[in-house]
Amino acid sequence: MTDPVSLACDLVDVPSVSGEEAQVARFVASYLTDLGYRVELFDAAPGRPNVLATTDRPPRIVFSTHLDTVPPHMPARLADGVLYGRGACDAKGIMAAQIGAAERLRAEGVDGIGLLFVVDEEMGSVGARAANAHPLARECRWLIDGEPTDNRLAIGTKGSLRLTLCTSGVPAHSAYPEHGRSAIDALLDVLGDVRRVTWPTDPLFGETTVNIGVIAGGARPNVVAADARADLQIRLVTEAPPVQALLEQAVRDRARIDYLTAVPPLRLATVPGFETCVVRFTTDIPHLTKWGTPLLLGPGSILDAHGAHERISEDELTGGVDAYVRLVHALAVRKAAV
Repeated sequence: MTDPVSLACDLVDVPSVSGEEAQVARFVASYLTDLGYRVELFDAAPGRPNVLATTDRPPRIVFSTHLDTVPPHMPARLADGVLYGRGACDAKGIMAAQIGAAERLRAEGVDGIGLLFVVDEEMGSVGARAANAHPLARECRWLIDGEPTDNRLAIGTKGSLRLTLCTSGVPAHSAYPEHGRSAIDALLDVLGDVRRVTWPTDPLFGETTVNIGVIAGGARPNVVAADARADLQIRLVTEAPPVQALLEQAVRDRARIDYLTAVPPLRLATVPGFETCVVRFTTDIPHLTKWGTPLLLGPGSILDAHGAHERISEDELTGGVDAYVRLVHALAVRKAAV
């Protein structure tokens, strides 16, 4: 049987920052081929392949998660029963747990298990969008997506609105700022008003939150800035239009708003017998609509993701395998009852 801890270590050691997933995709494809799966690599973008593994039967239940990580790459380190490294919990540990669960289910004689691993979840979900067009999607009845949920079944996810605010100015010598107009000053004024907006709330999803993730602009300290921009990600608890209206009211005509992606909040299916939660992040699920009814569950804590000390314990990994197996059995019982 697959050792999820050993496999997770191997996966973490392969760098796969968004845009550079090809090496880890080939690693996973080779690993699954050796296990006897039918494996297909198909490009979501040039040089960025998704991985789809199936058995001799059509894939009725598919485990899925993402191949990419946020930067920077950090190699695996195992200490005191804890795996550290980039992707340990988001989402290479999850991938290892899903493969371990699939292997246990196959050994039990469960048919129709598939594995789908996609690129670009951390950025724009290019991989999921490409996978949604795959002809095998119509064979799937249940999609079990993996993100760090502490091995709880998520009943809802917040949405996401990504955008860029752009300001322009008039360059001048910094000793004579009155002869120019600073794009950075203008951007800071806009961002101050954006931070003061009262955003929507929802009884299930909670508060809308805004993260100003990137600020850039200007050329040199002795030049009044001619341009500036800020990249924002808003975690939605409503559809996007009400939030966009509030944002545009705060910005007025002082900056250009470039909307990049918009994903609404999502309520998910539940299965009796599982502890549940609502998560504040967004997943690939909204872009995998043709892959059956989605569920969201995975080992690890989202609070340990994306940081300098990303981690997952060996117990969480093995618990993830158990949770995935139990979930598939519960879905089989539900199917039999229908």
